[in-house]
Amino acid sequence: MDIERKIELICRSPTEEVVTVDDLRRLLEVEDHPVAYGGWEPSGLAHLGTGVICAYKMKDFAEAGVRFKVFLATWHAYLNNKLNGDLALIRKAADLFRHSWIALGVPADKVEFIYSDELYDNLDYWAKMLKISKELTVARTIRTLEIAGRKEDEVHYVSNYLYTPMQVADIFEMNVKICQLGMDQRKANMVGREIGEKIGFWKPVCVHHHLLQGLAKPGVWPILEGQEKEALASAKMSKSKPDTCVFIYDTPEEIKQKMSKAFCPERIVKHNPVLDVCKYIVFREQTVFTIERPAKFGGNIDFQSYQELETAYVEGKLHPMDLKSGVAASLGCILEPVRRYFENNSEAKNCLETVRAVKITR
Repeated sequence: MDIERKIELICRSPTEEVVTVDDLRRLLEVEDHPVAYGGWEPSGLAHLGTGVICAYKMKDFAEAGVRFKVFLATWHAYLNNKLNGDLALIRKAADLFRHSWIALGVPADKVEFIYSDELYDNLDYWAKMLKISKELTVARTIRTLEIAGRKEDEVHYVSNYLYTPMQVADIFEMNVKICQLGMDQRKANMVGREIGEKIGFWKPVCVHHHLLQGLAKPGVWPILEGQEKEALASAKMSKSKPDTCVFIYDTPEEIKQKMSKAFCPERIVKHNPVLDVCKYIVFREQTVFTIERPAKFGGNIDFQSYQELETAYVEGKLHPMDLKSGVAASLGCILEPVRRYFENNSEAKNCLETVRAVKITR
């Protein structure tokens, strides 16, 4: 595969930012199969963002011939007090994530699943973490805590300060040349770029993907210029708000119910979560998006591209309820293989039942 095709796959939507494309090209010129990674706190059920969006990028990287490491950050989840800090349960949630991505079509033979327990037994890892810590001020560390889903005024324990240097140490311990995480992880990746060469390593390329918006109306609406970052950070899809996100295990009926209540302002595209799902999931899966409507409301309508759908919506040619109904139907079909996988795999089913029984905070 030529370099330009590899770059096309790596930059493919839902990728939102690459820092930088020139650095990526230079890397691919000297390494045919560089290491990339994504890291996740195993802390509950997988929704469309954690599940589908992340699976897309794993598959893109695997197709590009990149060695992708899926890092299940059990100890980060513990530091962040996810699942009440129960490590046994956190590890069960890690198993659930692994099964979830395989169910979504991630090729298990082309990615490597790594649990943080394996990494942290090595003293060299902790030496890296200490070197990184010496380069970070307390103020800079606090500013990065968005990566842990925390605000600056929520830093109460010494463990909070360990989160960022540990995450950056993960990069160099796993020989990662490309960091592939969500936009909310950008600050940690940029620390890696800024100090990597200074402490004897390298400057990793950073590939950040889009974060799906939750189905609820944002706390601030309309979102004015200058309010976007804070408003959308609190509005992203979250497993701790189960009524406002679609889990990949949801039945068609559950999806339909959630989507029927979704925020979907008429004729408005920007910050519309239903159109967000269309843009990043429906049109990734389907070349034609069909919305079924009664004949009295114009009958069925087909869209060949997201742009065509967006134009029709802005012009008022498509009602929000019809859009929501169509998206629900599409998601029901897209997620059918996941439901089948968990029904037929006893280990996966047990993981799902165990984690589903736990109250998820955030």
